[in-house]
Parts: sequence; structure tokens; C-alpha cells
Amino acid sequence: MTVQPGWYTDPAEPSTQRYWDGDGWIGAPLPADTTPPPGPPPAEPEPSSAPPAVLSAPQGSGTTTTATSPTSPSGGLPGLPGAPVPPGSPGAPPANGVPPWPGATGPMQPGQAGLPSPGPVPPAWGYPPYPFPPGEPRPHGKALAPLGTRIAARLIDIGAVLLLNVVVNGWFVWRYAQEVGPVYREIVRRSVEGNSSTEGLPPVSPQADWLLLVILVIAAALWFAYEVPAMANTGQTFGKRLLGLQVVSLGDSEHLGFGRAARRWNTLGLPTFFWYCCGLGFLLQLVDCAFALFDRPLRQALHDKRAQTVVVRLDRKTSTASVPPTAGDRSDTSGGPT
Repeated sequence: MTVQPGWYTDPAEPSTQRYWDGDGWIGAPLPADTTPPPGPPPAEPEPSSAPPAVLSAPQGSGTTTTATSPTSPSGGLPGLPGAPVPPGSPGAPPANGVPPWPGATGPMQPGQAGLPSPGPVPPAWGYPPYPFPPGEPRPHGKALAPLGTRIAARLIDIGAVLLLNVVVNGWFVWRYAQEVGPVYREIVRRSVEGNSSTEGLPPVSPQADWLLLVILVIAAALWFAYEVPAMANTGQTFGKRLLGLQVVSLGDSEHLGFGRAARRWNTLGLPTFFWYCCGLGFLLQLVDCAFALFDRPLRQALHDKRAQTVVVRLDRKTSTASVPPTAGDRSDTSGGPT
């Protein structure tokens, strides 16, 4: 998917923004908190060539001598100020514009010793171009969250949502158990006796189907109310705040906003309704979360890719207060550049 040209945060220097023309960065960077021009930056003027210097010949010769510019094809006179330095001599510029490393016999080539190859990294999943430097990416200057810590934070959140369901959804679960209890008890009794017949089982009332649907709707609503507002405001649920994690946007600002937080939850939370279909929803959610185990380099689950977010680890000294949205945050209206 091609990224549309526009102004984006420079991943190498998050405090600045630059213009992406579809193939690479162009123009000079601007501070991230300033309003960029509506189009691409103006072209930088080319340096004007200096007129050739005229050297006066000795009196009586009747001739004048023109000295060539140091950048002219013929070169300057050796030994004069501004004359080109022969390649390989002391003070000569390095070949390919890349300085050699200590003890090397030739210039360092792009791709050696960890140097990035020329050109930006192709964007994926419709994200803004993020040519991360070698090594582990640091979105907005923060380290990626360890997978073990993320799993522990998710388990804490599951426990918190389960407690809410016990309080709010407990009566409906009890009524559902009363409706389907006789059927399951009869099935267990027959399996103990070695009888696999399903004939003559007690009928299940139609009310059981409605009770199961109500239970799933309430469970999804409680999960949505628990996670989405917290993500929109601070990027942290109770579990993530407890373990020092935060969900940030890959766009211009760390702030998620309600729209991006809702899109992130939808991919993970809506399959709850498919629990009705022999646990299909739980399988979809398991695949979603397990995707982070194999994704590189940002370790994103599928719901992170959908919302263009990433989970980072906060420094203990870093405040976890809410990050106010900036003027450049377009996540709530357009969903970011795709």
C-alpha cells in the first residue's frame, strides 16, 4: 500500500517533521509543533557558481590568465587555496561520502557494520514511512515492551473484567446454568455408564439461547467500557499501568484518542460474540494476540496493526499522565495516513 505524500514526524528525530513525497524525505525539517505549509517545501536554491578569477600577468606581457574554479572540470592549480585535493591524499573527502572505519583499507559500504542501506524502508500495513535505524526500534524514543510483561498485563486486565462480570453478569449466568443444567447432568450420567445415545435428553428451553446472547453482550460491553476510555486518555489499562507499559500511536502523536482506541479494541473484542459458535471467537482472539510473538520489528498483535499502535515500556521516572492531543494528531478523524 502506497503512503500518500505529506508531512510526517521524522522517526530519526521525533521533535521534527519532514515532507514525504512518496519515495523519500525531501526538504529541510521543521519543528514538530509548527504548522507545515499545505504542500511540499519550496525547492532549495542551488549554489551559484563563482565567476572565474582573473589573474594579472606581469607588467609588459600584455596577457591575462584566467584561473579555473576548484569545482570546474579542469580543476584548480595544485597548491593554491581552494584547489581540489587528489583522492587518497590527506584531507581528501571519503569515497561515497562514507568515512572509513579505523583500520579499514577502503571506504565503508552501505549495509556493512550495521549501516542502513540507502533509501527508506518500504512502509507496511499502510503505516507512515518509518525507516527505523539499525537495532530495536524506539517509537517516540521508548523501548518496545517485553512480550512476557505484555502477557502478564493482559492477564491482570482479564481478571479485572472477570470481576466486573461477576457483579453485573452473575445473575444471568446463574439463570443460564439453571436452564441447561439438567441436559448436561444427563449427558454426564450417560457417559459414566458408557451410553453415548442422545435420545430422550431433557429439552432445553428457548430462554437459554436468549440468556447466552445477553451474557455475551454484557461481557463485551463491560470489556469495552473498561479498556477503550483508558486507552484513549492515557494508553494504559489497569494492568499496563501496574507493569509500566503504554500503548502509543505510530502517527504524529503518542496520544491514541477515542477513535483509534475503539478500532484497536474492535479487532480484539468483537470476536467475543462468536464464542456462541463453538468457541470460534476465542480462537480468533488467541490468533490475534499470538501474532505479536512472530511480528517484527514492532511486535504488534493484529489489533495493533489495525489501529497503527505499538506497546512500549515506560521508564520508571517517566510520568504516566495523560498525553494531550496535538494539533498534528489526525488519528480520530482520518485514522492516520493509509
